[in-house]
Amino acid sequence: MELTPEQRAALPPRFEAAGEALAAGSPFVIEACWVVGRDLAEVGVSLGECLEGLRATTLLVAGRDPTFEESHALSMAWSEATLGFLHQLSCADPATGLATLAHLRERISELYRGARACSFTLVVADAHLAEAEGVDALERTRRMALLGETARSVFDGIATIGQVGANRLVLVVPRDESLATRVSLLKRMLEDRADRVWIEGLPHTDESAAWLLDELARGA
Repeated sequence: MELTPEQRAALPPRFEAAGEALAAGSPFVIEACWVVGRDLAEVGVSLGECLEGLRATTLLVAGRDPTFEESHALSMAWSEATLGFLHQLSCADPATGLATLAHLRERISELYRGARACSFTLVVADAHLAEAEGVDALERTRRMALLGETARSVFDGIATIGQVGANRLVLVVPRDESLATRVSLLKRMLEDRADRVWIEGLPHTDESAAWLLDELARGA
């Protein structure tokens, strides 16, 4: 069985696949609900509107309310897509391209979960942004972005580089034989733009590392 032209025209936007699966008695109705939930989340439709659209679709095509499984599939897909979008937003400051404090925390937590924290360390740089210079917010952002670009050129894709506080750059980098050389090079390249560059070792536990990162942010 197929959707009638009248039913197709009356379906809520983006519910065509779910409506077709319902009309055909397809075993893939749940999968269709999942796709609908994901697609609607990606275009910014609220979960409430999604569920209302699903109910309108099942009433129109099957003469019933959505089943728990259908509503659950749509809701889970909507939630996963929305969380993925929010995580993407929280990873980096769009103005500087630098990782946020939240993303740095997550990156460090991943190292502890994988028992790899002992192979990494932090490199910290304090930008020279003296208040006496009268640096405004736009200029501060520009300078931090430039510091980040310099750090990327030195660590060449092996570091997670973020900003904590107003003027502090924190890099999560491998503790390998090139570390001292790279930090020395970074110091030379930032000589006129950073007050201080140093290595800050990661502590033994994830909880202590989170406290250390918070301290670095407060002191910036």
